[in-house]
Amino acid sequence: MHILETKLARLQEIVGSLESVVLGFSGGADSTLLLKVSLDVLGRTKVLAVTFHSEIQSENELTHALQLAQSMDAQHLVIEGNELQNDLFVTNPPDRCYYCKLRRYRQLLSLAAERQFRNVIDGSNYSDLADYRPGIKALLELGIKSPLQEAQLTKDDVRALSFKLDLPTWNRPAQACLASRIPYGQRITALALQQVAKAEKVLSDAGFSLCRVRRHGEVARIEVPRQDLVRLFQQPGIDDIVQAIKATGFRYVAVDLEGYRTGSLNELLEPNE
Repeated sequence: MHILETKLARLQEIVGSLESVVLGFSGGADSTLLLKVSLDVLGRTKVLAVTFHSEIQSENELTHALQLAQSMDAQHLVIEGNELQNDLFVTNPPDRCYYCKLRRYRQLLSLAAERQFRNVIDGSNYSDLADYRPGIKALLELGIKSPLQEAQLTKDDVRALSFKLDLPTWNRPAQACLASRIPYGQRITALALQQVAKAEKVLSDAGFSLCRVRRHGEVARIEVPRQDLVRLFQQPGIDDIVQAIKATGFRYVAVDLEGYRTGSLNELLEPNE
């Protein structure tokens, strides 16, 4: 049996042992694959997908998650995240994600108990264990299951299986929360998040589907994949892009010549952090 098929069989076995699940559903490649397998193995009535609506995600992500859950005929619930009411989050420490996950998954545990679902699961994959992911600590503390990790499905495995299962998210760019665009120690505000979201929409509308705008005070630091840098500078609309990003409130627009990479702001952390 091919190794990917072996991992899928293991994932199905793990999910089947959980009996009924509440799934934190973002609509990304990981949680969509997990939702698909959960529905196939457990059936519709034993699976509840939950999406958080919050200022740390763009409205496009919520719309995408709603449409995706509907297309999969899943039970789906949207609840408010309210992260900006949590001072431990908005002060933006290096373990910011820990406080977000802790709050969100406590809500999901309460919801699961109220509706008599046996387990709460999330879509963290095996590759996440090699990255700086303070949110994983919260999941472990709360006893949240991560079936993709348990089945040792990497990021590439998830995309390959999603393609095999004809899921539209197989090649969807990663969508980290908007707070990840703000350097640690700088307070997270609704205004800063909206500014980043608008600036990234400028790039997306210009054809750069994978992009980040990191907010360094008055400076917007653009990240696009390195292979897209030439296209960014050569296209005739570069001046329009700069002016549109400045219109969101930035005074300066800079391009990171290292290109897009996940968690680039983590490069500022000392090893002990």
